[in-house]
Amino acid sequence: MATLEPVAAPVDFRTDPSRYKHWKLCFDGPVATLALDVDEEGGICSGYKLKLNSYDLGVDIELHDALQRIRFEHPEIRAVVLTSSKERVFSSGANIFMLGMSSHAWKVNFCKFTNETRNGIEDASRHSGLKFLAAVNGACAGGGYELAMACDEIWLVDDRASSVALPEVPLLGVLPGTGGLTRLTDKRKVRHDRADLFCTVVEGIRGERAKQWRLVDEVVKPSQFEQAVKARALELAAQSDRPCDARGVALTPIERSTRDDGIAYQTLEVTLDRAARIATLTAKAPCGPQPADIDAIVAAGANWWPLRFGRELDDAILSLRTNEGEIGTWILRTSGDARAVLDVDAALVSHRDHWFVRETMGLLRRTLARIDVSSRSLFALIESGSCFVGILAELAFAADRSYMQALPDNPSQQPAIMLSEANFGLYPMVTRQSRLARRFYGDDALFEALRDKIGMPVDPLEAERLGLVTAAPDDLDWPDEIRIALEERAAMSPDALTGLEANLRFNGPETMESRIFGRLSAWQNWIFNRPNAAGDKGALKAYGKGAKPQFDVGRV
Repeated sequence: MATLEPVAAPVDFRTDPSRYKHWKLCFDGPVATLALDVDEEGGICSGYKLKLNSYDLGVDIELHDALQRIRFEHPEIRAVVLTSSKERVFSSGANIFMLGMSSHAWKVNFCKFTNETRNGIEDASRHSGLKFLAAVNGACAGGGYELAMACDEIWLVDDRASSVALPEVPLLGVLPGTGGLTRLTDKRKVRHDRADLFCTVVEGIRGERAKQWRLVDEVVKPSQFEQAVKARALELAAQSDRPCDARGVALTPIERSTRDDGIAYQTLEVTLDRAARIATLTAKAPCGPQPADIDAIVAAGANWWPLRFGRELDDAILSLRTNEGEIGTWILRTSGDARAVLDVDAALVSHRDHWFVRETMGLLRRTLARIDVSSRSLFALIESGSCFVGILAELAFAADRSYMQALPDNPSQQPAIMLSEANFGLYPMVTRQSRLARRFYGDDALFEALRDKIGMPVDPLEAERLGLVTAAPDDLDWPDEIRIALEERAAMSPDALTGLEANLRFNGPETMESRIFGRLSAWQNWIFNRPNAAGDKGALKAYGKGAKPQFDVGRV
């Protein structure tokens, strides 16, 4: 069987509603409806059909885009109904034939992006005043139920046939890969013994029993279902503080130029050294005066620097993760005018309660969190001409290591770090703590002392003393120290590094999101490699062929 690998045609995460193959998006007052209507022949790769509203990466790319459109282009929307346009099926989840054909890396990256999209729904509910209602109007299994669980509420049609199920363990020999087990217990509070039974019953649970077990919130007879869902969506919408009469901001296409050795955006430059397996991402500060009043900010729209930077950085991260699997180290650099970045940070804080600014901050928060969970080594290089200031300083604090070049004989050219309010909790990790708090293990005294440095340039030696950087080599040692660090990193096992980085980056409190990603990295990653799931006679390969999988019965 052929293995899916997007080499000949790199995956492009840019899309818009005019190009959707799988989702129908419509608006009615304060409620938007996202209806899943998967095109069987519209898979992102060839070799399988997307039957029964099953999905692949292409379906989730459209969902991610649709959610962004709702957030920015439709501020009047306060509630979103997720449902199906097909009869008797909501979604059968991730396409099993796609998984059976996929390389290990493709499977894991697919699950990670799907996780992030589901987390984005919950993030919008928590921060943006958007409420989500899953109207399950047919069979709902696997990833389809995981999509429903990402919503605030699940309403199930009580037609004696529709059910919810997580059948991955008995059918496929794998786990629900987009946080299913974690959301079942942490979010929906399903008792562990009931969860055990639910996850090992192929046919799932339906009707009142599903409600009693907390698998759904309401069950409604077919004749009343559509009207009941509409009424509840309006009730959820009434709880929102999103504006009723604001004009949306169009998300214009992300512009980039792609070449063999990198990608160029307006606010970001990506350079690839495939021989060394290194990507260098250089974030560019805004040029010239930045809008400070809200009218000017809204008028700038998608060209407002923080929104443009967030969208371009997000696109670059996704492109690198999916299309450049052998690039194991990302070097994070910055350049430009520090004062312009501080002005942007000040505008964001000043207008943080305005819907457009709030959504922009949300996009930045989610994009920076995407860096945190990327299985790449992150090295920040802070050199002369750098601009690790405010929101851009978050890149250095996200890094596994940060090196700052000391220039004792040329102090006027020395780089500096400058903190702003952005670094003290405005863009938390999935653990819901700031990267500085993570860095210093919640040391409140040190954390508050750093506040005294807001807006003040911190030179290399002071940055090293304060613990803001890993090391501050002088200009004589700089070339060799950086070269050796990068060469040593490239010589280590990528698998071991992925485990090391994931363990060390998330040293603080656990959240549902951090547990989801941790379990994906450990358990699902391991199970996907095991012959019981992915071997020639494993469950993923045997599915749909009329043959039972053959398991190695030894417990590991």
